[in-house]
Amino acid sequence: MSNGTEIHDERGIECMRASGKLAAQVLKFAGTLVKPGITTDEIDKAVHQMIVENGAYPSPLGYCGFPKSVCTSVNECICHGIPDSRPLEDGDIINIDVTVYLNGYHGDTSSTFLCGDVDDEAKKLVQVTRECLDKAISICAPGVEIKHIGRTIQDHADKFKFRVVRQFVGHGVGEVFHAEPAVLHFRNNERGRMTLNQTFTIEPMLTVGSINPIIWSDDWTAVTEDGSLSAQFEHTILIKEDGAEILTQC
Repeated sequence: MSNGTEIHDERGIECMRASGKLAAQVLKFAGTLVKPGITTDEIDKAVHQMIVENGAYPSPLGYCGFPKSVCTSVNECICHGIPDSRPLEDGDIINIDVTVYLNGYHGDTSSTFLCGDVDDEAKKLVQVTRECLDKAISICAPGVEIKHIGRTIQDHADKFKFRVVRQFVGHGVGEVFHAEPAVLHFRNNERGRMTLNQTFTIEPMLTVGSINPIIWSDDWTAVTEDGSLSAQFEHTILIKEDGAEILTQC
């Protein structure tokens, strides 16, 4: 996590809008590929090609040794899943996490997609996780304490008896991939307020069961301790005078 926050001038804001828009377009395309039988390697290859064809670089590729261009986290995988040769199966859920580096700025976003015929519990988990992100974004504005993001997310998750992962956080993003502040998704008493023209991600991860992650020997893949399902949604936002602008939508 780099020291300092990402506060932008007008040029920086326009660059962030461009990288965010491309990330959103790539994620939308990746979601159309999700179906039983496709491998996450195939999704990674398609994502990589679309990013480079648009004059950008896939931020995860080579980042601290990460070997692929996108993170694909299936079922009990909380985050940082590495694409591989396993075909998706009917009933899976998969989070696809896309970050692009365009003209010196990163745009970071993710969604959890349903593969085929998914059961009701998994559908509810995915729906509530998306709602947690939307509600958190809705309270963002200059001067708001960042800790209110975590309270908003956990309050909503608690209503449905889903649990919020604590180990992985949102973060400042812009010219640096991961910058301050660390955005906690659970109730906390951390200090700090949102600043005009600041950009950061909010990316809640909810589970049906345990929130304790086990990290595989690849040093990246984080799965729930009890094998229970996990879902995640993420946007990069810009703090404006009247609230928050979602940069990663198209």
